[in-house]
Amino acid sequence: MKTMSYTYWREGKFYIGFLNQFPDYHTQATSKRELTENLLDLLKDIQSREVPYIRKVEELLVA
Repeated sequence: MKTMSYTYWREGKFYIGFLNQFPDYHTQATSKRELTENLLDLLKDIQSREVPYIRKVEELLVA
């Protein structure tokens, strides 16, 4: 099983978050549990290429 980091915050009655690897794509929910479900759905859409123009963040090894 793989893990993926995400960032979230509460704004009023909503939880808002994004996958750290894809910070341009936010989702929201009324509970943290619903937010994590939405993030998983978002990841599925990204992986299936339904979301266009995906920007990715990667590490560069500098000697």
